[in-house]
Amino acid sequence: MNLRKQREAIEEQILSPHAALSAHSKGRQRPEGEDPLRPAYQHDRDRILYCKAFRRLKHKTQVFLAPTGDHYRTRLTHTLEVSQIARTMARALRLNEDLTEAIAMGHDLGHTPFGHAGETVLAKLLPSGFKHHQQSLRVVELLEKNGKGLNLTFEVRQGIAGHSKGKGPFMPKRGEKTKLTLEAQLVRAADVMAYIAHDTEDAIRGGVLKRTQLPKPVVKVLGSTLSHQINTMVNDLISQSLEAGGGVLRMRPEVEKAMKGLREFLYKRVYDNMEVHEDFIKASKVVRELFEMLCDKAYDKTYKEYIGGKPPVKLEQRQRAAADYIAGMTDRYALNMYQSVFLPHPWGRM
Repeated sequence: MNLRKQREAIEEQILSPHAALSAHSKGRQRPEGEDPLRPAYQHDRDRILYCKAFRRLKHKTQVFLAPTGDHYRTRLTHTLEVSQIARTMARALRLNEDLTEAIAMGHDLGHTPFGHAGETVLAKLLPSGFKHHQQSLRVVELLEKNGKGLNLTFEVRQGIAGHSKGKGPFMPKRGEKTKLTLEAQLVRAADVMAYIAHDTEDAIRGGVLKRTQLPKPVVKVLGSTLSHQINTMVNDLISQSLEAGGGVLRMRPEVEKAMKGLREFLYKRVYDNMEVHEDFIKASKVVRELFEMLCDKAYDKTYKEYIGGKPPVKLEQRQRAAADYIAGMTDRYALNMYQSVFLPHPWGRM
């Protein structure tokens, strides 16, 4: 028996009956030989970790645009924090940690530069629309490895595609049937836990908020500090889910309500705050003009220089290629490209 099969046998023995087992995966996009060492979901996690899109997350905005402070979150640190929270809950519920981590590591690969400001612009410009969770799936299925994709398992791809919830519910309603694995549902919840707590902390660090301004009903349930909030949410989901039998995820209504309350507060006081939002208006202009330039046949030379290859003849294909290229940019790359293309350069000899 090779090491992978030993690991799969251990999963059968120790994981919950409700966990997604590596040996029972629905498989990959394209058939390939099994790794002799790693079960399928662990292999997927490693593929995501080593892909280029993952490395670019370190220079993509989480909340604060191109922060100069070393301790503000980026899209990469947010991803790692989601992964840690999700794995902690998965271990306590005896779910598949490898699947949970793979989904968490890949869930934001499709995020644009400049956070949700970039996503909003591309959604308006691209006729078919643009959503970062759909782009994350596109990254792993098509764009990585020069158009070959990462060839991940069905369960990981499903979890990446299903992680986003916007302002909507992040927990299944009682009695609601969902096709998502429990591991995928866990990442959805962990994503919200991470960003409402960590974005609050960054806003306080940046002087946008004071801790005393947090809504009293939220503080009463979740606490006012980062560690207290995370501990409350994580422990509540674990205890309530175990009490429910382990086959569903549950939280106490008051905790879920407090999480929604903190999220609504952040939208009003941070995400839509002009002090924070002012630079995103400028960033939106950068994304819009880069997109329009790459879609314009007058800029064929620039298209070839940056994207490479022969520009598509059909406009919709060119728009799709432009959106893919811009979505993959880091904040600084987008700013540097904008400066290079649109701003004059000193010319002449001394």
